[in-house]
Amino acid sequence: MDAIVSQVERQKGEKPRSKSLDGTRGGPVRTVLPVRGYDAVRRVLRDPGLRQAGFKADLVERAGRTVRPPILFLSGEAHRRQRAATARFFTPRAVKERHRPVIEECCDRLIDQLQRRGHARLDTMALDLAVSVAAGIVGLTDSDKRGMIRRLDAFFSPALAMRHDPISGVIATVLGQLRMFHFHIRDVRPAIAARRQQPREDVISHLLSEGYSDRDILVECFTYGAAGMVTTREFVTMAGWHLLENAELRGRFLTTDRAGRLAMLEEILRLEPVVGTLYRRAKGGEPPLALDIRSANADPEAMGDDPEHLDPDRLRSDRVGGAGLAFGDGEHRCPGAGVALNEAEAFLDRLLRVPGLRLVRAPKLGWNSLVTGYELRDCRIEIV
Repeated sequence: MDAIVSQVERQKGEKPRSKSLDGTRGGPVRTVLPVRGYDAVRRVLRDPGLRQAGFKADLVERAGRTVRPPILFLSGEAHRRQRAATARFFTPRAVKERHRPVIEECCDRLIDQLQRRGHARLDTMALDLAVSVAAGIVGLTDSDKRGMIRRLDAFFSPALAMRHDPISGVIATVLGQLRMFHFHIRDVRPAIAARRQQPREDVISHLLSEGYSDRDILVECFTYGAAGMVTTREFVTMAGWHLLENAELRGRFLTTDRAGRLAMLEEILRLEPVVGTLYRRAKGGEPPLALDIRSANADPEAMGDDPEHLDPDRLRSDRVGGAGLAFGDGEHRCPGAGVALNEAEAFLDRLLRVPGLRLVRAPKLGWNSLVTGYELRDCRIEIV
């Protein structure tokens, strides 16, 4: 089975890539230097002299000293210190003992709802799962979860940002600020207040202990919202789509052990990386580097024969991970990779065992320029 996103790209004759560094197609086009191939991309990701770019890095820089840079944009010693301080939330032990029970409880709830109703949207279920788990890790547990899901979903919607006219740009900016304000008032501020009274083992409590302001914490929560919620939804939906459409793959997924299922999910993610392009820049005035993750993950030198084909038995080169560079590499490698894989494995293992489950409608494939990745919407499943 070939990569679904690549098939659509070939049909359209082009790749839905970001046209500007700040992640908005309507913004000014900036010169970037493309980097392709596994070794070249990994070498850039591991270069300590390069900084994060893209993903609204320009906005963070313009904010200057009014807000602390979120961990996503820190580098050097500042990044290493914060990464070490928050690593305890993402260790294999934390995943097993703290996050896995939450994941399984949420999966059981979602599957129960599906069985009672007889139908559901896979992408909606995936978002519920991703928000439920990430909210517990971050500490966003003192507001209405359904409302928070709606607010985050609306905030990261690219509908207006994809339009090129000036009026839509203004409207998108105003709506973005309004949604950020609602997220702060309804979700972040109640969580901060609760943890000032009683700290817990989560990210917000840690940030308060470090002296972060409410505004600093809001920016961090926004960052975790994109990384831990939005991208995980797409990964779970994409993996579910592959498994629902491929009976042989689905059968193998359900008959192997957990380690085997995780390996299969890594192979799907290698083939369908949610974030298609990462950006890095030097401290000088050199053009930013656009790292092509899809090409890196389809490099035959690293991935073996027929790299654009999904192969659970793939023989990769030494020191090449199962997901390739889909979780990044170097100091900014995604810390929540283990959490996301466990979410997908637990949920899809339960979902695909539901008797009579079938795919009614494949998802609509869109593009989110903020994270330079695909969006899958309105994927309908039912029990017959």
